[in-house]
Amino acid sequence: MKTYNILNRNAIDEIEKIVGKKNIITESEGFFNYNHDEFALDEIKHNPEIVVKPSTTEEVSDVMKIASREKFPVVARGGATGLVGGCVPSFGGIVISTERMNRIIEIDEANLMVTLQSGSTLRDFYSSIKRKKLFFPPHPGEESATIGGVISTNAGGTRAIKYGTIRNFTRYVEAVLADGSIITSGGKVIKDSTGYSLLHLLIGSEGTLGIITKAVLSVLPEPEDMITLIIPYKDIKTCLTGVPSILKSSVRPLAIEFIDKKVIEIAQKYTGKHWPSMQGDIFLLIILEGNKEEIEKHCEIIADICLNQGAIDVFIADSQQKQDDILYVRSMVYEALKFETIEILDVSLPPDQMATHISSVDNISAKYNVWLPTYGHAGDGNLHTHIMKITPGGDKITDWKNIFMEIRNEIIFDGIQKGGKISGEHGIGLIKKQYLEMCLGKTSIEIMKKIKQAFDPLYILNPGKIFDPD
Repeated sequence: MKTYNILNRNAIDEIEKIVGKKNIITESEGFFNYNHDEFALDEIKHNPEIVVKPSTTEEVSDVMKIASREKFPVVARGGATGLVGGCVPSFGGIVISTERMNRIIEIDEANLMVTLQSGSTLRDFYSSIKRKKLFFPPHPGEESATIGGVISTNAGGTRAIKYGTIRNFTRYVEAVLADGSIITSGGKVIKDSTGYSLLHLLIGSEGTLGIITKAVLSVLPEPEDMITLIIPYKDIKTCLTGVPSILKSSVRPLAIEFIDKKVIEIAQKYTGKHWPSMQGDIFLLIILEGNKEEIEKHCEIIADICLNQGAIDVFIADSQQKQDDILYVRSMVYEALKFETIEILDVSLPPDQMATHISSVDNISAKYNVWLPTYGHAGDGNLHTHIMKITPGGDKITDWKNIFMEIRNEIIFDGIQKGGKISGEHGIGLIKKQYLEMCLGKTSIEIMKKIKQAFDPLYILNPGKIFDPD
């Protein structure tokens, strides 16, 4: 196990000179907003020794030079919307918050690329390109997430079925390494076969290889129109059985989601927004994009497929307000369930294994008498199961800490046995590293550790995430 030094007064004074006194926090009462992410359990919270808020890549570099010289652990922090403890400063040390690195530097309409600092939020990014009638297909969900954060976890979201994850749209990154050196990889190019792709090593590395400070993301022209379908079914098996037929058709939806009625009822109550149908027990949510004529034709194809394979009805949200309400209800499911959630899982499966995995989850739910609501991305096999502190009937579970790990293990083991992975889009962080070897194998882990050693020989960047320092 690696050991690290505690910050001293001289180092703090040096850092203060770099970013200014008002851009550091050294008192414990100021650490609360920087000692956790969205993972529900308090056990993983840990205070840093200092929070630093740089505004430029050069300032990040100068801070990292001090950290490397003195062997201080460093964690980069964006919007802290993660669910696996990925930005928790488990070893204390320095938190580098990118909240001041929030400039959208350039919207290049000729090349359909946007250059921005890593602390820019998705919300600001989406709104800035919308004014130019441009469209960024990936939508990981929480729009307070930052660009650096979603690149570092290779976030996905509802639209991955058609366009892929953040990786597919990241053309360039600038990053600061553990020793303070600044590297760049990629560029405003579509094709790049120039040596090893450091760009793709940094994407999804969860801040363990370098601190991303700037990125270039590719965008698309805004679709002429979008439409949302809500399709109720009597049960989950019938619902998911029809998804392969949609994927094999001539239509490629922007999103194919599934979610059950009980969860929607809770989210409706939480948001005060309307869901168009309460028939059946489970819903497909399908989003189509294109020109009006194309969308009308695609609606007919989707409706025929679904109705022929057991759908109860097909509801079309054709106004912007109706679509906004539906998508808001869906996007707020996590918040609506959050109070009673212990953990939300992120198992990614071959799509044809979804129904059998959910059946296993239902059996686990019955075995432990715990509510395990499961919903997710039906088109790409990425499921989110909430492990709750309540029974299916809504009663409190007082001894949930005694059964929580067994439930988590059984769900994850079932996913791995069905050819799945332990994370589709949330990352590994602190929480899932114990399952990594059974998912990837010992040899793969050893190669990953050698890559880590090459980038960060002192193991000072986000230590304890993905795997433990040797």
